[in-house]
Amino acid sequence: MSGGQPQRWSAETDRVLRKAGWYLGRSMPTGTWEFILRERGGFGIHESARRFLAEFGGLMTYGLPADSTLTQSAIRLDPLKAEWDEEAFARLSEEAGTPLCPVGQADNGNSYLGMAASGAVYVARERAELLAETADQALDRLVASQRVEAEIWKPSKPDIPAGVRSFWNRITAVAGGDADRRWPADTDRVLRTAGWYPGRSVPTETWEGILRRHGEFEMHDAAQRFLAEFGCVGIPYREPWESMPWGEFRLDPLLALWEDEVLEDLSDQAGTYLYPIGMIDRCNQHLGIAENGAVYVGMDSVMPLAATPDEALVKLTRRIR
Repeated sequence: MSGGQPQRWSAETDRVLRKAGWYLGRSMPTGTWEFILRERGGFGIHESARRFLAEFGGLMTYGLPADSTLTQSAIRLDPLKAEWDEEAFARLSEEAGTPLCPVGQADNGNSYLGMAASGAVYVARERAELLAETADQALDRLVASQRVEAEIWKPSKPDIPAGVRSFWNRITAVAGGDADRRWPADTDRVLRTAGWYPGRSVPTETWEGILRRHGEFEMHDAAQRFLAEFGCVGIPYREPWESMPWGEFRLDPLLALWEDEVLEDLSDQAGTYLYPIGMIDRCNQHLGIAENGAVYVGMDSVMPLAATPDEALVKLTRRIR
């Protein structure tokens, strides 16, 4: 390692992590993730997971700038990939013999990564397998497996992501709000199913810190208010497409990680600074919010979606069939 630092992992792992945005002394706030994990699954983040996510949370070891090749062994260190899947983690924790806290996904989304309070890392899907006794060893193994297009461990059969299954199971059971609701009944029911509720107030520090450091995004007041109430709300995609009564969207600003040039271009076209708040159309178009609260959508070109956040949510949850 350079600078006289002790060697924590291989030179290849060091290269991949640095290109993904890691640097010595990296320390990101974890409050946003902790709040949403408690809210959506009762997960408690222990100190080992908190330290790991502060240093590595939000990193992706595939795609630009980390790597030019998408492999089946790709990892994304985002604990919210396990939202709504507390039952699976309870089962996997029992199998591992220790409570596991979600810290991300491996195998290009086919496997969870869970961390024990001891710092040991497990890869989990249909069963839990010890990956390494320490986080550094686990990262070394994960990066090494990414050099070939092969999974660390291949599930015996394809499965539907838990968040997708959970959303479509809940939608029929969730009741709408009061008669004086802010928006139409469909919008109210979809947003409640997706995790919104009146008075919701998520700390936005994790999103703000990561996007400022890795994309020079500066969160303005309108973006902060919107994400505090609606961050990580969305409709998951499901197959077949014809069965989708609403369009897919995800209000997660970290979907814009490393997309600063795209958002800068969209802001120039819109004539106003747009802070990323999520994506639609299976991550093919960004959603951005202006300082006056207007919401825009685009990728190569930009167009206004709505003059206010509430109007934007009504449009995003409008039935398409």
